[in-house]
Amino acid sequence: MKNTIGSAITLTLSGESHGPAICAVIDGLAPGIPVNEADIGHALDMRRPSGKISTKRREPDEFSIISGVFNDKTTGTPLCIVIKNENVQSRDYDYGPARPGHADYSAYMKYHGYEDYRGGGHFSGRVTAGIVAACAVIRGALKNKGIVVGTHISQLCSIRDRGFGDYRQDIELLYNKPFPTLMDEAEAQMRSAAERCAELGDSIGGILQTACVGVPAGVGEPFFGTVEGEISRAIFAVPGVKGVTFGLGAGFAGVFGSEGNDELRYENGEVVFDKNSNGGVNGGITNGAPIVFNTVVKPTPSIYKPQKTVDFIKGENITHTIRGRHDPMIIHRARAVVDALTALVVADLLTVRYGDDYLCPEEK
Repeated sequence: MKNTIGSAITLTLSGESHGPAICAVIDGLAPGIPVNEADIGHALDMRRPSGKISTKRREPDEFSIISGVFNDKTTGTPLCIVIKNENVQSRDYDYGPARPGHADYSAYMKYHGYEDYRGGGHFSGRVTAGIVAACAVIRGALKNKGIVVGTHISQLCSIRDRGFGDYRQDIELLYNKPFPTLMDEAEAQMRSAAERCAELGDSIGGILQTACVGVPAGVGEPFFGTVEGEISRAIFAVPGVKGVTFGLGAGFAGVFGSEGNDELRYENGEVVFDKNSNGGVNGGITNGAPIVFNTVVKPTPSIYKPQKTVDFIKGENITHTIRGRHDPMIIHRARAVVDALTALVVADLLTVRYGDDYLCPEEK
């Protein structure tokens, strides 16, 4: 399995949903980066389930930093974080019935029956806790360089949130919101829709919009290390993601070039753009405008309705109803993972462009 991503800064994941723990290792971090355990805890809080719109599996997410940190600073050696799994109910999972929308059958075909199937095993969203925890350190390092990342739910079914306005102000607003919308009205409507789905035993999906502000122009490695390509590769690793587009994305199909082009001008000696249709990227390289992209998250495949499937052990057609604790929606929790992976990719690209010590704090 390819459980490592990155070039100059790499992230490696291990663990399963019902195993003893989740582990994340980041290698290539510059020495001297401040490590604040409260920031890691906050990031995990933004991913944690809550209320009627989330699974009843509630993990305390107790984490331990095993290596790479001394006196609250990175040492430059691999940073390893371990998060215990405690609240598991493996009895809820049968081996053989392929849950529609899940990786049960495809995993069986690849790993010949040796995979840990409990709770989805290594394919579970539980594994993303390691991503969120480890990348919280990177987000702090980027913030010290004036680079911030934020994500909101732009659409849930037919319900829409407003788009980004003042990027930095909106990102600051989202930082402390467990349900990430820019309008309170949108949050209320989305929560209500998710609760109705939960009552019906069904699920709901939507679109996240992410902005990364402060990345200088000139970052990216064409042809095969483009900003869009590297971010998309990381985001598609998030369970449930089925689409990533930048700027106008599919909207480009409905406009003329005169409408879709980003016109440039000088303002106070700096190049600025009248619009940001291309999401801050031209030719696979950052242009200095905010990096903006959209992520499509499918409805949670675990639904409490009878569904036709197969038992791949018995070799027969069956009707199956799942058991266990599941989310009617995952998009509000997925945003923490998208933020984390965006920070990782941006830090990696910056390190490739400017060198290993780019993220070093200016004061020692």
